[in-house]
Parts: sequence; C-alpha cells; structure tokens
Amino acid sequence: MATDNVCKYLAEQYPAEFASWLLSAEVTNIQVLKTELSVEPIRADSLTLLQSANQILQIEFQTLSVSNPPVPFRMLKYWVRLYEEYRCPIEQVVIFLKRTNAPAVFTNTVEDTNTRHQYRVLRIWEQDPAPLLASPALLPLAILAASDSPNTLLEEVAARVAMIEEPQQRLNLSACVSVLAGLRFKEELIRQLFRKDIMRESVIYQEILQEGLQQGRQEGRQEGEVALLMRMLTRRFGSVDTQLQEQLQRLSIPQLEELGEALLDFSQPEDLAAWLNEQGL
Repeated sequence: MATDNVCKYLAEQYPAEFASWLLSAEVTNIQVLKTELSVEPIRADSLTLLQSANQILQIEFQTLSVSNPPVPFRMLKYWVRLYEEYRCPIEQVVIFLKRTNAPAVFTNTVEDTNTRHQYRVLRIWEQDPAPLLASPALLPLAILAASDSPNTLLEEVAARVAMIEEPQQRLNLSACVSVLAGLRFKEELIRQLFRKDIMRESVIYQEILQEGLQQGRQEGRQEGEVALLMRMLTRRFGSVDTQLQEQLQRLSIPQLEELGEALLDFSQPEDLAAWLNEQGL
C-alpha cells in the first residue's frame, strides 16, 4: 500500500512530468482529476487521472501481479466509466513496479465474446533509466529501472536527490525513493543512503504513517466485528464450519454490520451459507 501511495503522490504532485514521460511528448496545462467516478463509484489508491487538452491519461500503479478484480477487467471498467463521463480519447497505462515473470504483467488485453479492450503495460524493470534520471519527479522510479549495477543506480539517484535545492522537495523525494527502494534493495543499503530521521520530516512519510495507523485501526475494528459474530453464531448454531469462518474474515466492516442484522432472521447454518453466497463469497 505504501508503494502505491508514493507513486500516486508523485503522479499528482508532478503531473506534467509523468504525462510527458508516458506520452513521449511535452505536456502543459494538465489537470489532475478526481479518482472517484460517478455512477457506482470506482476507488483505487493507485489510480491517477490526468487530463490535458482533449485527452485523459489514466495511470494505474501495481506492486503485485495478482489483484481482485483482475487488472484487465478493472481497466475495461475504468475505460467505460471514463468515456461515459468525459467522452474523449483515453490512454491507459498500467505500471508494474516489482519484478516478476507472472503472466499478468505480460497481459495488456481483456477479450470475451464480442468485447475486446487493450491498454498499455509498462514493466518498470525493463525501462531505460535515462529519461527517469533526467527529471527530479521521476527519480524514485529510476531506482527500479533496468540496470546491470542496481546499487550504483541507487547511489546515483541518492546523489541527484541530494542536489535538489528546495528543502521540502528534497525531503519528500528522498522519502519516496526510500520507500520504493524497498521493492529492490536491502534495508541496510537504503539506510546507508537515506537517513530515517530526515525521512520523518517529509510530507509523504507522514501521510504513509497516518494511513498505516488508520488501516491498523480499521483492521482492529474488523477483527472485533468478526469475533463478535463468531460468538453469536456459535451460541446460535454451535460450531461454525471452517470454510464459513474464512469467508467471514473476508467481509468488510459494512458487510459484517449487515450480517449482524441478518443473523436475527437465520434459523439454521445453511442460512449463513446462503447469505455469504449472495455476497459473492
């Protein structure tokens, strides 16, 4: 999650730099659009929408190759919603951050019956680092680019970040590099080049920290809701099947609250299984 948030932060702070890199053309007068689309809102922490002239650039950052729903299906849904709302050309780019040979990172099409949708896939570990090194905004991604000597590349990025004159920008980009470096380098090397006490002063570090705390609170609340429902179900029906317990663990907090109300109408364990099936679990 932290890596996705860092990339989203970079793309929204430096939209012109990202658009120029991905569209291979100088882009000006660019606007960052909201990431919630009207009509059955789609939210994605790693989704950034940039609009320039009469075109939308959608950037989707992926750390893992596996997601639910799968990336191809999600890109199709995004395109339909975006075109419905903006009615203009849409360039979709999925950027995979962590090196893998999984089939998903080599897939750029979703196809079924009469429907076929295609988007761009960029595997950052195959990219030439030169264009990324040329822009301070793209330095955090440069450390993940192709290199015969990754450690030397990280050292070069650290040196370029240290040369940034504006103090807050230097702090923020240092924090971004430090976070993304965790996808490729050992913690010891990262600590040698980027001091943690300095990282804590950056805006993005604080945002990641706050999000982590919030996520922890949410997970704690979710665990509490599951534990309460388990006690209620056990008192009502005796032991609960292991598979049903696993399904309960995957429910969101709103779903757990809804189940708490629905439970009052259950008369047998099969009612729980049927309810979970209606949720698509």
